[in-house]
Amino acid sequence: MKIFLFFIFLFLSPVNPVAGQSNLLKSVKKNPNEAIKICNKFKEFNAKGISANSDKAIEFVSKRNKLTPVNAEIFSIYVIGLHCPEII
Repeated sequence: MKIFLFFIFLFLSPVNPVAGQSNLLKSVKKNPNEAIKICNKFKEFNAKGISANSDKAIEFVSKRNKLTPVNAEIFSIYVIGLHCPEII
């Protein structure tokens, strides 16, 4: 029985992160106004010399969207790629 549970865990564990990333991309595509607001905040950070990849920016996205720091970083990359590629 333990071997069966191990194989179930082994095959299902990689599925969740991929599905989660897909949902993040969909949320960015469906909410362009929200993404543009985040772009504007990133522009404010850039004006202060803070990168959009900094801990401060990721924490902002994490709290605003109720995401884990890792998902907030992925979300930020999607936002930047789709709506504000000039952000650093």
